[in-house]
Amino acid sequence: MTTVAVAGASGYAGGELLRYLAQHPTFDLLAACAAGRAGEPLAQVHPQFAGTSWAGMVLDETTPDVLNQADLVFLALPHGESAAIVQAFDADVRIVDLGADFRLASADAWVTYYGGDHAGSWTYGLPELPGKRDEITSSTRVANPGCYPTAVALALAPLAKAGVIEPTDIVVVAASGTSGAGRKASDSLLATNVMGSMSAYKVGGVHQHTPEMEQSIATAAGWDVGEVRLSFTPTLAPMPRGIVATCTARIKANADARDILAETYAGERFVTVLPEGQWPQSGSVSGTNGAHLQAAVDARTGRVTVVSVIDNLGKGAAGQALQNANLMTGHDEAAGLDVIGVAP
Repeated sequence: MTTVAVAGASGYAGGELLRYLAQHPTFDLLAACAAGRAGEPLAQVHPQFAGTSWAGMVLDETTPDVLNQADLVFLALPHGESAAIVQAFDADVRIVDLGADFRLASADAWVTYYGGDHAGSWTYGLPELPGKRDEITSSTRVANPGCYPTAVALALAPLAKAGVIEPTDIVVVAASGTSGAGRKASDSLLATNVMGSMSAYKVGGVHQHTPEMEQSIATAAGWDVGEVRLSFTPTLAPMPRGIVATCTARIKANADARDILAETYAGERFVTVLPEGQWPQSGSVSGTNGAHLQAAVDARTGRVTVVSVIDNLGKGAAGQALQNANLMTGHDEAAGLDVIGVAP
């Protein structure tokens, strides 16, 4: 058995991670920690655990003393908090950080989009990107990708690696469910403002996931990150979870984008290129670690469109974190993870 601990267990990603861990065959939950909700039983914080053997589990304080007792720790903390706490961890404790602290290689990009000191970068935890599965397997520190960057990298990295898209003209418009904004109360997330309405936010290249997307695409293609120019517009959709990313780029004539994607992901357990003509729906991957993709080329404009859907709490957060943890500890990569969505 591998003992694990979760910091940030009271949040949406933390709760989803606990749901996956509850069905994991060989991970033993040692502690679930939450700053503001410490001392409360799990089922009071996450009612979905009522009636389970974990319902009465009392959430611990988030301290290195508690977390250091585990073989592997998941950090589902607000951006900027992981870098401080990991300094107190023992060197042999494996860590998967669901925050942004260690995703970016560029200190300048970190300062521009997040502010504060750059803590450095860890192994980037998107196993389906070229070479990453082996890197993750041999790592003790892994940075879990962001939700939007996961959807976009899965859509465009294979085309970039194949050299069929232009790096300087990439446009992404993506819709996310409200859980992507976290559990903290906000006027913009009130039901009266969300139900029956969609809205764009952080428009004009200011969303913090922009440099991470550019970094993933550049790394996959072997480009300098400065060569990639990606325009990203996020939108808030009236649904609790899910991401629909519509990604477009200029493509070389006669390139078959769908064939490239299908060949890249053949044999992958969590990424599916749908049959030609079938377009992804966010509900199809809800509650799973799956990603569905489809592509089409507009010959008139010379652009390719790839639609990528994931569950922002699944492949975009907790599911991917568990996939990484499985690789880091030598377990089956799919242990504890679902691929069949909860639909409708």
